[in-house]
Amino acid sequence: MISHLGGTVAAVESDRIVVDVGGVGLLVHVPAPVKDSASIGEAIFLYTRLVIREESWTLCGFETQESREFFNLLLGVNGVGPRLAIQILSTLSPDMIRRAVLSDQGEIFNRVPGIGKKTAQKIQLYLQDRIPITDELGKIGLISDLDSEVLAALTALGYSVVEAQAALQYIPRNTPQDVETRLRLALQYFVS
Repeated sequence: MISHLGGTVAAVESDRIVVDVGGVGLLVHVPAPVKDSASIGEAIFLYTRLVIREESWTLCGFETQESREFFNLLLGVNGVGPRLAIQILSTLSPDMIRRAVLSDQGEIFNRVPGIGKKTAQKIQLYLQDRIPITDELGKIGLISDLDSEVLAALTALGYSVVEAQAALQYIPRNTPQDVETRLRLALQYFVS
């Protein structure tokens, strides 16, 4: 099993990168944030998982061990393969997945391209008892119904779930508890 790899980025493709490790180019499927930050010629270190299927061997790479753990969890869901698990981690961070599962908001998975209502429900049910709960949960906090409405409004305006979550974090804690005010402040995140 390949646990991690370090090398130089040789190529950046649509959903994967080629990492030169000692003269050997390894094709590594990565989430969008990893691909977007990869630059040809720069050093890179990835935690990896080699997924062996009857028809292919797929090497997947992640910036953190936590992302790799969530990838492994997602592979346990019936109907979720390596490409879809990578797509989920391209759209949702491990913290967002944790929040969605613990606050029973499986509909957040519907926002990932390629995931329908049934698959979102399968993911929610499968992860409920398996999600790693950490002490960081106190800092993360569960997303409220109010913020869920703000998140839905932002995604309806065309922002990605990742962008909408970042905007939610921008809202000051002492902000009034109404959707309009919170949405207006969240939109200011994109202007600043």
